[in-house]
Amino acid sequence: MEHFQPTWDSLSHYQVAEWYQDAKFGIFIHWGPYCVPAFGNEWYPRNMYLEGSQEFEHHIQTFGPQASFGYKDFLASFKAEKFDPEAWSELFKMAGAKFVVPVAEHHDGFAMYACGLSRWNALNMGPRRDIVGELAKAVNKRGMVFGLSSHRAEHWWFMNGGQEFDSDVRDAKNAEFYGPAKPTSSTNWAEYDWKPRPDALYLEDWLRRCQELVDKYQPQLFWFDGWINQIVFQPYLQRFAAYYYNRGLDWQKEVAINYKDQAFPEGSAILDIERGQLKDIHPLLWQNDTSISKNSWGYVQDQDYKNTADLIGDLVDVVSKNGVLLLNIGPRADGTIPETEQKILLEIGEWLQVNGEAIYGTRPWEKFGEGPTEVPEGYFTDTHRQPFTPADIRFTRKGKTIYAILMSWPGSQAVVKSFAPQANLLKGSIAHVEMLGSPGKLNWTVEEAGLVVNLPQKPSWQDPTVLKILVG
Repeated sequence: MEHFQPTWDSLSHYQVAEWYQDAKFGIFIHWGPYCVPAFGNEWYPRNMYLEGSQEFEHHIQTFGPQASFGYKDFLASFKAEKFDPEAWSELFKMAGAKFVVPVAEHHDGFAMYACGLSRWNALNMGPRRDIVGELAKAVNKRGMVFGLSSHRAEHWWFMNGGQEFDSDVRDAKNAEFYGPAKPTSSTNWAEYDWKPRPDALYLEDWLRRCQELVDKYQPQLFWFDGWINQIVFQPYLQRFAAYYYNRGLDWQKEVAINYKDQAFPEGSAILDIERGQLKDIHPLLWQNDTSISKNSWGYVQDQDYKNTADLIGDLVDVVSKNGVLLLNIGPRADGTIPETEQKILLEIGEWLQVNGEAIYGTRPWEKFGEGPTEVPEGYFTDTHRQPFTPADIRFTRKGKTIYAILMSWPGSQAVVKSFAPQANLLKGSIAHVEMLGSPGKLNWTVEEAGLVVNLPQKPSWQDPTVLKILVG
């Protein structure tokens, strides 16, 4: 294939990675020094310098004034002494994940890898290990795809609260870590044109860090957080995408970039919707990234966890609409994954062991589903939908097989209205129907109401349940 040029026209020829279309489910990992205070959320490093915030007050009461104990001082306790990349990767494989995406650098500016552009990195400080590098080896060894994320763009202003009062952010010795810490002209998080805008020095450094991650770890997925929507990032996004896509061609590996909002033109990369979904099938592959917790991406002591059935329901709904689910976990400072999170991941894996055939390698059917429950569309809507009912069904397909996924157990009989003759959606006639995980064919009839299937006893695993329908 011809190499890419740093123009939107050239980048529009990007082809979605086949592995990505087939994978459907990945693990995101937010892990950094912010898990030491384990309070509020992963924005603790910003909020601890914002006077009037609960993090500001908590910090003074717990650790002392920010001038004498700043964010950098948490590194001494961020030891990751129990970090086991082999055990992590084995857990992710058992969870049914096909790809893994650790945060390489969050807004706080601490690199979780062997960064050659800043001494503030996990190999030099804190864990004193190349966290990203070790995890990449363990993930690749198990046949999963390795990706990573960069949240560096927002570091331009992330620590600016510390400039407003006596804190260690003002100390010139910490400028490489906390800087630039620029003031902003807006507090509207939906507004991506804050001023002052990043300057060329910062943008070139941002680009070099991204390219360094590509060259050191050969990730097949590169996830970007917000704020790259700013107009000054546009030529740098073009340069990075061309560089990365061309490196993928050199490696003979399929690669992909995730973006939010309108940072990239549609078709030049993969749209990611944070904590949110779509209402219908999207013609292009997209991704929902969400967290296993409702209140934080990183580890905090009072996590409000989602339940497994809801997460599986989200996975099914996303896949039925041509999407992929990237599910986040938050390890503790010592490198252990909280037991509740391990339990949820293993439960998802158990469901996928039985029903993964209806997820992996599938494509959307003629319609995504049927039933009364509407899934809210857009960002940050992940806790807004109502529970699925027995009338809610989602569809996927693979060749001549259609999977009707019953989102909530309907009892002794299931009625699939979309298979009614008058719906005129089937390309052929039904040959047989079975339920994944249950031996034998099921008794069924096609009536005016739809496909009517007599079900066996309710299975022991989590909802949803999958009907496998072969169309002749």
